[in-house]
Amino acid sequence: MFKNVGESTLDEINLEKGFYVLHFQNESKNIVNFEREIDSTFIQMHFCLRGKSKFLFNDSSYTFDVLDNRSILLYNPQRTLPINLEIQPKTTLISLLISIEKFHSLFSKESGYIPFLSDENSNRKYYDDAEIKPTVSIVLQQIINSNINSSIRELYVKGKVYELLSLHFQKDENVEGEFCPFLVDEENVIKIRKAKEIIISRMAEPPSLQELANEIGLNIKKLKEGFKQIYGDTVYSFLLDYKMEHSRRLLESNQYNVNEVGIQVGYSTASHFIAAFKKKFGTTPKKYVMSLNQ
Repeated sequence: MFKNVGESTLDEINLEKGFYVLHFQNESKNIVNFEREIDSTFIQMHFCLRGKSKFLFNDSSYTFDVLDNRSILLYNPQRTLPINLEIQPKTTLISLLISIEKFHSLFSKESGYIPFLSDENSNRKYYDDAEIKPTVSIVLQQIINSNINSSIRELYVKGKVYELLSLHFQKDENVEGEFCPFLVDEENVIKIRKAKEIIISRMAEPPSLQELANEIGLNIKKLKEGFKQIYGDTVYSFLLDYKMEHSRRLLESNQYNVNEVGIQVGYSTASHFIAAFKKKFGTTPKKYVMSLNQ
């Protein structure tokens, strides 16, 4: 289904029962509203590639934003979470709606066995907010630009959505046991997310792993394992990627020089910052800024 209302569009693709893709594009100067009833058996994943959107719940008494280059994941088997969405001007948003059965058939070793729906886990809710990985961003753009014959477009998009999910939930191959991103104790999830907030807020002088573990109330082993399971990376590798992305955005703002950006993200010498930036992006900060002004 494809809808075009003025300068805003909604492209909806029904991949199969319990598996949908929504692509919102608002190029107008006005906020666009979208509503959709969804029952409690669905996981919602929303990827904001550009701009900003706001979700409204409980007659707008509770809201949260999906910001530029961020993704959110929602699941609550205890209550329905209908989509009531305000899409800001100049915003691109892709949403995946996946039934819990379909999700576990993809991520569990045995498709017929769904631990998350067991008596022990049946009432667990889950929420996560994360930066969109560069690899995921590429696949999202490929989905948006899939201007191919309509008879095979759904097959192409379905393949890309599988790729997107595998990249979004990518884990280390050495992690043992059946993997499902929802099977972490909810209290520990909150602690791990707190750890992420701490290292980001103190990126210039981050705490040691032991200090971080003490602050959130977990032992180092659980901190390492939980962080890897939720964010797909080690604590300091995640922080390095975040620092590089943050430094890139600071450079793009044209408000700081290379030395100032390096200091803000925790490098005492410009040469170390330049080396880290070049390793991440394949170019120096100075050349990157020059490329923006061409």
